Amino acid sequence: QVQLAESGGGLAQAGGSLRLSCAASGSTFIINAINWYRQGPGKQRELVASITRSGSTNYADSVKERFTISRDNAKNTVYLQMNSLKPEDTAVYYCHTVYGSRSQWGQGTQVTVSS
Repeated sequence: QVQLAESGGGLAQAGGSLRLSCAASGSTFIINAINWYRQGPGKQRELVASITRSGSTNYADSVKERFTISRDNAKNTVYLQMNSLKPEDTAVYYCHTVYGSRSQWGQGTQVTVSS
């Protein structure tokens, strides 16, 4: 089994920065890609960014050039560096992975951006 735990959320002003962390534990050797999703108030959950074990990345158009996903395989941790934050980035951010037939989510961390 794999467990995911997010940290690093909080309150930021528009134009500011935050860094989220997703720490994986358990059978981490079976993890390939880790994703960051977010769900804003009254919105559907959406994919923000993904990174594979080899470091290939993918971003939603809404966060390109502002967010950077990275991973430290030795620490079993994935990071989401969020710069130039906007009020519309306000959401609960979740990390997620799929292994075998299982879909594993973290508990989420709140990010609030004030204008």
